[in-house]
Amino acid sequence: MTSQTASAESLKLDPTTYGHLETILTNKNGQIPLHKRFRAMFTLKNLADKKSIDILAKAFDDDSILLKHELAYVLGQIKNPYANPVLCSILSDRSEDPMVRHEAAEALGAIGDLSSIKILEEYLHDENVVVRETCELAIAKIKYETEKKGHEISKSVYASIDPAPPNVEVQSITNLRDILLDTKLPLFERYRAMFALRNIGTTEAVLALAQGLDDPSDLFRHEIAYVFGQIQSPDSVPALIKTLENMNELYMVRHEAAEALGSIATSDCLPILRKFKDDQERVVKESCEVALDMFEYENSQEFQYADGSIILEL
Repeated sequence: MTSQTASAESLKLDPTTYGHLETILTNKNGQIPLHKRFRAMFTLKNLADKKSIDILAKAFDDDSILLKHELAYVLGQIKNPYANPVLCSILSDRSEDPMVRHEAAEALGAIGDLSSIKILEEYLHDENVVVRETCELAIAKIKYETEKKGHEISKSVYASIDPAPPNVEVQSITNLRDILLDTKLPLFERYRAMFALRNIGTTEAVLALAQGLDDPSDLFRHEIAYVFGQIQSPDSVPALIKTLENMNELYMVRHEAAEALGSIATSDCLPILRKFKDDQERVVKESCEVALDMFEYENSQEFQYADGSIILEL
């Protein structure tokens, strides 16, 4: 460990680490910028133990929809059933923003515990379509992985736990695009095509994915923007800029477009992120703040976005 960075393993040996990270993430004094809180959050994700989950759970008291959405995402990526109770609580809370409830449902799918199916089924008829569709996907994913138990399951090449495994049986980009855009097919199958195209990642695949940004499903469009952030292809920038600029687009889709632009971090991403850093939608505004920090990281010499060095800034 150098004086400026710390690995997840070395951080675990420091008894003060968790207290520092909790102080940053929960921001009780209201003085810590959101992007620093995000770095603390992802440091806790890298630590990935029960102490980290307990701290992440405490931060759901925050009033930032974006932060709570990301907390649920991180809990899903840790993939520990220990997080299930807090995620079930968030999903069940109809006073919570749908963007946060959706992410809690997706996280339950990512963790993949069979016991989660019961609560996910309860919200298959939720008043919010994004929540309904996410529960549908999460149930399909858990059942798919249960049926495939003992067999190799195709995984993300981006080390993420995705809402659906990539379709490895279809190799043609044209055929995958046709599946992607066919609204008559189950959402789970369309997502599998989406993640297959992401893994291919060529210009042709990216342009096929971009057509999904015209889909009638808000959830689907939001996921397209998310995978663009993973691919980090400059070919997706025009479509993402168009999405972020569309003031009639749902805030959760625009938010994902902003974060994707921050991850891609080419020179043409910077002006648009600066333009919307004071957007009237708080989720979009905060996403641009985080995206600008990601842009800075992608254009820096830093080895890892959340390497533990954030605690040294206290």
